[in-house]
Amino acid sequence: MKILFALASYLVGAFPTGYVLFRSLEKKDIRSYGSGATGATNVLRLKGWVYALPVALIDILKGYLPAFLAMKIFGDERLAAVSAGMAVLGHCFPIYIGFKGGKGVATAAGAMFSLDFLPSLGSVGVFVLTVALTRYVSLGSILAVICFPVFILLLRGPTELILLSLPILLIILIRHLENFKRLLRGKERKLGQKVRLDP
Repeated sequence: MKILFALASYLVGAFPTGYVLFRSLEKKDIRSYGSGATGATNVLRLKGWVYALPVALIDILKGYLPAFLAMKIFGDERLAAVSAGMAVLGHCFPIYIGFKGGKGVATAAGAMFSLDFLPSLGSVGVFVLTVALTRYVSLGSILAVICFPVFILLLRGPTELILLSLPILLIILIRHLENFKRLLRGKERKLGQKVRLDP
């Protein structure tokens, strides 16, 4: 039963929110524009806050609910962490659209808040501060997920959770490798930079 729940978490995470919204509005594949990702940041660049916000909220819920329900139904912290990781994996590599999805940040944020609230709040603070100072969403995302296990340690949270959160951290970092390269070259887009759609 727990294995089926973890697999269901992947399928929930794999729902391509930004892809579906953009396809319904523009009749185009969002992965052909901007960063090529399906998440809220790319929707923001292409369509603005009005459309990016609901995408972000749904993607957060995709990470939050599997971990939350795993605790409610099974009372199993390990399953909660595994299910959270599976949801993030689903968002990044969704089976419904050929395994090419988003960067996983919003879904990971939802997962982290479900697993441990205070360290997650600290990570959000790092994200907001970084983006406010640099306007680089990718840099804020990278630093926020790296800081999550650090905050667990500083706040004396469960050591096991640090280990269980590492796969989520690894997925996010892998998905941001190209962003990291662009940051080093000074080529990364900043928050607020628009991307034009082809006529």
